[in-house]
Amino acid sequence: MEGKLQRVTLWLKKVFGDQPIPQYEVNAKTIDILYELAEHNEARDRDISLLIDDMKQKAAEYEAEANYLQDLLTESLDFSLTNLSSEGTGYLNELVNSAMTLETKDTSLASFISAINDLTWDLYDTESKNREMELELISIKKKLTAALVLEKRLQEDLKKTEEHLEVEKAKAESRSQNLKFLKDKSEDFKIRIKAAEEQLSATGLDQSLTHQSLVNLSEKLAELEQEIVPLKTKLESYLDLTPNPSLAQVKIEEAKRELDALEAEFSSQLDMLTLSMPEPSKLRFT
Repeated sequence: MEGKLQRVTLWLKKVFGDQPIPQYEVNAKTIDILYELAEHNEARDRDISLLIDDMKQKAAEYEAEANYLQDLLTESLDFSLTNLSSEGTGYLNELVNSAMTLETKDTSLASFISAINDLTWDLYDTESKNREMELELISIKKKLTAALVLEKRLQEDLKKTEEHLEVEKAKAESRSQNLKFLKDKSEDFKIRIKAAEEQLSATGLDQSLTHQSLVNLSEKLAELEQEIVPLKTKLESYLDLTPNPSLAQVKIEEAKRELDALEAEFSSQLDMLTLSMPEPSKLRFT
């Protein structure tokens, strides 16, 4: 810990120089933090120093190369920048600016051609991407147009559906009112029928002539008619028998008697229905 403390103290003196070092709590944790900070700070200072030295070295190399080229031009071609006209100086500046814009390593023709080829390729790639984006934009516009058309159609269908629902709603309300009217009429008819039956009963009308009794008699007559049909069929089958005339005659007589009995019962029921019905002039409805 003492070695770290000495290292931290020297680093703080170097950082603050003639300024007094701020007071801090001396313990293992604080010393470790300051020691690590000193290590990082000195490592950064070394990196910066190396970078500065490298830049100075490159600057010296560039300056030496520039002096060499200038001496070469002066000795070989008797050429100097001071001998250039204003137009030549302008061309030279344009050449330098172009080289800096194209980020070439030098001002040679090969460097310019390579840089221009790279820019041409980038331009072609950009134009290709632009064409793809234009096609995609056209596709999106078509889809958007189709979506708008579909939306308009759906709105029209929705409007028609709402109108149809309004019409059906009006019809349903009308049917509901008609149904209510019919129910009310039905209840009214039931009450009037019941009142009429009570009035008829009070005037001495036979209960067998009520609506329900007449319906029951009608159903019974229909059943008797249905029972007569198979007997007639049976009788007709007996009429076709020829092998034993005496036996056939017996069967025919039995069928005739049975048929006569049913017809008599049918006539009796019909006569009873007719005789039991009172004259219309004797009934008075209110």
